[in-house]
Amino acid sequence: MATGQMISIVDDDPSMLEALVGLVRSLGYDVHGFASAEDFLASTDLGKFACAITDIQMPGMNGFELKRELSMRHRSLPVIMITARVDPGIEEKAMSSGASCFLRKPFEAQTLVTCLQRVLGV
Repeated sequence: MATGQMISIVDDDPSMLEALVGLVRSLGYDVHGFASAEDFLASTDLGKFACAITDIQMPGMNGFELKRELSMRHRSLPVIMITARVDPGIEEKAMSSGASCFLRKPFEAQTLVTCLQRVLGV
């Protein structure tokens, strides 16, 4: 399906990060996992990613702050935001911040696949 496009996944939960990396890698993408937004922003590959998938609630820089920083550095990088939180208005906040997709944990693998395909135009 995918042909070497690089996808970043940012999630502070090691088991969720591992699961998402495995899922996206199984689709044929080149996947890089990061335990924090700060680690992702420090990556030497930052400009090579086709898409970023990020948790919203993380220690340090959260997903909204990461999206804001990415918008300043790489305006065209699509960001898929995921969260387990049920705060009122969080989906609207994610979409108004410029997220390409919003997924609430737990979500079906196919939901993420569909979102990635739409975001990447596959």
